[in-house]
Amino acid sequence: MSNNRPFTLTIAGFDPSGGAGVLADIKTFEQHLVYGLAIITGNTIQTDSNFVRMEWVSIAFVTESIETLFNKYEIKAVKIGIIPSLEYLETIVATIKNIAPSTKIIWDTVLKSSTEFNFLTVENQTKLHTILKQIDLITPNYYEILRLGDSNQSAENNAKSFSKFCAVLLKGGHNMSALGTDSLFIADQIITFSPITKISGSKHGSGCVLAASITANIALGFDIVTACKISKIYIEKFLTSNTTLLGYHHD
Repeated sequence: MSNNRPFTLTIAGFDPSGGAGVLADIKTFEQHLVYGLAIITGNTIQTDSNFVRMEWVSIAFVTESIETLFNKYEIKAVKIGIIPSLEYLETIVATIKNIAPSTKIIWDTVLKSSTEFNFLTVENQTKLHTILKQIDLITPNYYEILRLGDSNQSAENNAKSFSKFCAVLLKGGHNMSALGTDSLFIADQIITFSPITKISGSKHGSGCVLAASITANIALGFDIVTACKISKIYIEKFLTSNTTLLGYHHD
């Protein structure tokens, strides 16, 4: 047991390539010197470039796992990844908040894989808004925010709308007007994080890594703004670590 590292938990899918999901999250947690715990929401068969298929884990199994871990460890922050439905997400969030109301929750809004496999379709906006009120931060990219909200509105307007419920980090990987510039919508503010390094390629699971980094930094005691700022530096190092789709986690 860790005596000096805060506990963090990832509730996400298993990617056997190690590029995304709980394996990528645990690698990221370790680099941030937090102790990572993990619960799997789904098992996938995939590589960094090809998605074959997946099997979801029952919500009963997931909630029992949450209860078991929270009854043993003081978990400071939780990152949630792929989930099959809003009802599934709602149950996860409610279980956490019932046991540990002060635990911070970050939802990486993965609606489809980088290999184009769809995980979640949002059809009930009222339910989504109710869930978001219990979450501290979501981390959508430009495509995801449009699928989460109103596709007739801009990504920025959707992010601003959702920020009434929780903080929103709108990732800039698909921001054609300012490529790589992330925008944090929080407490009626918009804080931008411009890229420091020129990014020439992409990495499988980079969204998972960024959200896990933010989760770790929040567990370490940083506020959301500072956590996002520090994690921006981490993800750029990850993206430029090599020329393949599988990035390296190192200082």
